[in-house]
Amino acid sequence: MTTWSLRRRPGRTLGLLLLVILSFLVIRSWLLQDSGMKLRTTYKGFTEAVDLYFDHLMSRVVPLQYKHGGPIIAVQVENEYGSYDRDPAYMPYIKKALEDRGIIELLLTSDNKDGLKKGMVHGVLATINLQTRQELQLMNTFLVSVQGIQPKMVMEYWTGWFDSWGGPHNILDSSEVLETVTAIIDAGSSINLYMFHGGTNFGFINGAMHFHEYKSDVTSYDYDAVLTEAGDYTAKYSKLREFFGSFSDAPLPPPPKPLPKMTYEPLIPVFYLSLWDVLSFIGEPIKSEKPINMENLPVNDGNGQAFGYILYETIITSSGTLSGVVRDRGQVFLDTVSIGFMDYKTTKIIIPLIQGYTFLRILVENRGRVNYGNNIDDQRKGIIGNLYLNDSPLKKFRIYSLDMKKSFFQRFSIDKWTRIPDVPTVPAFFFCGFVIGSSPSDTFLKLEGWEKGVIFVNGQNLGRYWNIGPQETLYLPGPWLFRGNNQIIIFEEVMAGSVIQFTDTPYLGRNQYIH
Repeated sequence: MTTWSLRRRPGRTLGLLLLVILSFLVIRSWLLQDSGMKLRTTYKGFTEAVDLYFDHLMSRVVPLQYKHGGPIIAVQVENEYGSYDRDPAYMPYIKKALEDRGIIELLLTSDNKDGLKKGMVHGVLATINLQTRQELQLMNTFLVSVQGIQPKMVMEYWTGWFDSWGGPHNILDSSEVLETVTAIIDAGSSINLYMFHGGTNFGFINGAMHFHEYKSDVTSYDYDAVLTEAGDYTAKYSKLREFFGSFSDAPLPPPPKPLPKMTYEPLIPVFYLSLWDVLSFIGEPIKSEKPINMENLPVNDGNGQAFGYILYETIITSSGTLSGVVRDRGQVFLDTVSIGFMDYKTTKIIIPLIQGYTFLRILVENRGRVNYGNNIDDQRKGIIGNLYLNDSPLKKFRIYSLDMKKSFFQRFSIDKWTRIPDVPTVPAFFFCGFVIGSSPSDTFLKLEGWEKGVIFVNGQNLGRYWNIGPQETLYLPGPWLFRGNNQIIIFEEVMAGSVIQFTDTPYLGRNQYIH
């Protein structure tokens, strides 16, 4: 992360700080194989993993420190730990783990107003994360009272906010951004813009929040940032460029031209594969008396499954009430007929009258692990514990790991695809090819008429789409396209559309101003 250090002093120039930020907010799924795991604490299973990670990482970081002739002048110990604060011994342990491995530069913490007091560590400079001028005044006053006259740093000035599925698109007015940035500089503080450049949660790597209810992040991490997800300029960029430029003695060079965007011709998928057909050639399922959660599946050399989908299958002979804990969203099928969904709110579903032996199938999606708050230890995905029919636990499951990595699709040989019928059986994979005659450009995919799923372009997982919004287009970087032949595979869970559209303009949803 790069950070501009700015002060209103005569002759002062822009100073570039390069920070190495070490955070354990991104949960490694294999750690959750331990049923007693306590993340971000001094629990032995966690510290052993941290120590091993630091042993490898610090051997690369230490030579790059400023005192050794490198660019690293500061290291952040953790990230917003004060908002978690489960173990008073944890932050001193992380600090010592860094120092014992040769970190000698300035150490920092970084916390918002809710966690600032509890996130501080003796001998470490506390910095703050915020979005408003009111927060700036309150937090600066607190910092001066507890650590005296020390350098001041807004480690994260939030230039916008992320979006969740089913919610609005959050935006922050550019004039308010300029006013707050100006106030931060006037207060004599250094500043880091989070985010300066918007991003994308490609693949299945989006996070989630879970306070009153579980909410997963959309694929776009545009964040209403200073530069968009695709790197385009915004009103925030223009205003901040002019403001920061006022500190320079010489005129700023002209900014680079934005990358071109292209609207390609619409595509109509021609071939498809039902998920039920796919099961016959993706390998033998895992057989288990009880459901196994995703992280504990005996796959990937014992590391379990981290992301994607998982399918549970067993045989039932009677109707009744199906109940269980499904994380995060499970579509329930009798044979190949969908009868509803189970999730955080819906933990029971009625099985209608059936005749004879019937396949009960539950396709569970890992919608993203919580990466902030008190629920990070509870992020195992799939069916958690037993699945019950009329309060009796079901047995003898066949479990399919559907991680949808590149190796998964390598089993989809061309001879297995069939033409799309008038009424395709979903969930299913849909395929189409297209040709680009010139050098490819960035574009955005629009899946109007499709309901929910994932899209893959030339083997790259662009991420999830869902018609509940707010996001309606998916960013497709030009470098992922080829001059010549290209291919798209869509995994649709519920209802397939008939066309794939391209646009040169993103649409991230109905705006809601952040106050």
